[in-house]
Amino acid sequence: MQTIGELLVLLGTVAFAVTAVLAVVDRGIDLFGAIVLGIITAVGGGTIRDLILDVPVFWAIDTSYIWVALMASVFAFLARSVLARKHMNSLFLYIDALGAALFAVQGTVKVWDYGFGLPFAPVMLGVATAIGGGLIRDVLAGRRNLLMSRELYAVPITLGCVLLTLILSYLPEYRYYGSLGCFALIFGLRAGVIYWQLIVPDWFTTKAR
Repeated sequence: MQTIGELLVLLGTVAFAVTAVLAVVDRGIDLFGAIVLGIITAVGGGTIRDLILDVPVFWAIDTSYIWVALMASVFAFLARSVLARKHMNSLFLYIDALGAALFAVQGTVKVWDYGFGLPFAPVMLGVATAIGGGLIRDVLAGRRNLLMSRELYAVPITLGCVLLTLILSYLPEYRYYGSLGCFALIFGLRAGVIYWQLIVPDWFTTKAR
């Protein structure tokens, strides 16, 4: 795993596996359950993307991603007494933002390189790669998923994917720096949303009944 894309997947895998354990650390889950949830969360978004692309699923080609997710889940489980503190929710959100930013960039670039559904599919599947695992995690953990909350979640990810697609379209020679910049943009926006607790304005939302 020597390419930038593979490194992004590796780091995103670790981040999302850890968020899976953080999501259920206070619910009496056992180690096996934590590992299963961690692996599913870590590879979920990429699996959805590859199935839509109709290409071999990335973790079936290189099983090291499964092992990385497993080890990250075990580490998070063993460190649960340290993680389960008053700032755990903020830690969960920041790590989720990191994983989403990494997967958004990698997913967008991969779809672009396949020439699939240009120019819209790289954006759509980049977003799906970024949020797919988290959605599965929140459903299995019985949490309210971030996409359905009023927190600005998908907007920063979508903006980053759109910008990266434009760079790949018109400035392909800057794809490396563009990828780094879009990662920083997505993570920076999400971190700002988390820190300042920004939410979608009332006039942009429906009223709960």
